[in-house]
Amino acid sequence: MTEGASEQGQEAGKIRRHTLARVVGWLIVPFYVAGICTSYVLQHSAGLLGDNSVENAVLLVGFSAFAVVGAVLVAVRPTNVIGWIMSAIALMVSTFLAGDSYAAYVMVTRGHPDALAVVSAWIGSWYWLTLLVLVLIYMPLLFPDGRLPSRRWLPIAVLAGVGMLGVVVLGTLADTLPLNEAPGYEIDNPIGIEGLANVEDLPVFGVLSSLLVVCIIGAGASVVMRFRRSRGAERQQMKWFAYAVVPMLLIPTDGFLPGIISSVALGVVLIGLPTAIGIAVLRYRLYEIDIIINRTLVYGSLTALLAAVYFGGVAMTQVILRAITGQGEQPQLAIVVSTLVIAALFNPLRRRIQSFIDRRFYRRKYDARKTLAAFSARLRDETDLEALSGDLVGVVAETMQPTHVSLWLRPESALSRREAPE
Repeated sequence: MTEGASEQGQEAGKIRRHTLARVVGWLIVPFYVAGICTSYVLQHSAGLLGDNSVENAVLLVGFSAFAVVGAVLVAVRPTNVIGWIMSAIALMVSTFLAGDSYAAYVMVTRGHPDALAVVSAWIGSWYWLTLLVLVLIYMPLLFPDGRLPSRRWLPIAVLAGVGMLGVVVLGTLADTLPLNEAPGYEIDNPIGIEGLANVEDLPVFGVLSSLLVVCIIGAGASVVMRFRRSRGAERQQMKWFAYAVVPMLLIPTDGFLPGIISSVALGVVLIGLPTAIGIAVLRYRLYEIDIIINRTLVYGSLTALLAAVYFGGVAMTQVILRAITGQGEQPQLAIVVSTLVIAALFNPLRRRIQSFIDRRFYRRKYDARKTLAAFSARLRDETDLEALSGDLVGVVAETMQPTHVSLWLRPESALSRREAPE
């Protein structure tokens, strides 16, 4: 009876924890939306919505994916810490942004802060670093099951926490607290050390930043190591994660692209990262990642080549016509001809790129397809049953690579009896 009651109590406790996690999960998105709306209203009331409001909106939409996917993972996989990390990221963005906006609103409209504005500015001086540590260190370090790859990676997690804590403590003790949403405004820190500069201006900030950079590199190394050792479903999960992370490394730095284009690209990445993580953790259509990667490589390369052909053709035509006629205006004929060339080259280029990528990155699949094509050709001409049986066994062994292959043929007498009329 005692053991049975203990098991029932554990089961009931597990059900209560899952129910509580489900409730918390479905409250994340409303809290995120409420925080973002509050921030917008406060900034609009204070006249702080500048020219970059469109870019900020794109980023907020991107972070909303963290809220949605984090809520789903918390509700469905409450024991996996990845969902809780994503939910914490979304809630920190919305809550602290609303706090910064309130502090800026108070300073712009009243000129002096109240207690809530001071607390909001105090939190806003360090929360951004916590976001970076969660996204760049703890999430890759713990993906996909919410646990470290092994105990050897524990120092990375500890050092990341030490570096983050050092920056947070220094940020909370600064003499003045700058407002992120209202540049030029500052609030005196009631618990600050007189004369202590902002954490970014302190010499120790370089040491702490270097420590965090080392931890980021270590987290990336853990992803590589986990990917190399993974098999089966876990390997597909790591492919989804890598597919979402690689575009983050390819986003151009500030100033390379116009602000709106750069922000839209970042917003797409912010949406893609939590989406890929959600698919990987939930294992929803997990094995389609190979098809997605293949299509991305093919059509990404095709788009780049066609764009180069188009702009190169237009530019070359313009140079030739300028040399012949002396006119510098862009003729419509060059654009029409370049468009027709692109249309004619689309399918041939796509087939060649597909064949190259299959040979280079999907060699086993390419070899299997070639083997099956050759077997189909022999099948049309071969009449010897024994030779055909040997070819069939060889094709199955080469393409599917099973541990054992055997071919059983029904005896001719048994087949004749079944086909004989009653």
